[in-house]
Amino acid sequence: MSDETPICSAKGCRTAAVWVLAWNNPKIHTPERRKTWLACEEHREHLSQFLGVRGFLKDVVLLTEWQEQEQRG
Repeated sequence: MSDETPICSAKGCRTAAVWVLAWNNPKIHTPERRKTWLACEEHREHLSQFLGVRGFLKDVVLLTEWQEQEQRG
C-alpha cells in the first residue's frame, strides 16, 4: 500500500478500502449532499448498519465504480 491507497474508515482499521458508503445527515446537510466513508470487505456491513440505523445511508458502491463516476464528472 502507498500513502495514496484509500483505507477503511473503521476505527483502527488500516486495510485497503473496497467500498464507498455515501451518506448524509438530513438535519445538517442538504438532500443532495453526500459525505463518504470508505470500507474494507470486513467492515462494510458494520459501517452500513451504523449509518442505516440513523437513516443516513444513501448508497454503497464499489470504490472503483465511485472513482469512475468522479472522473466522468
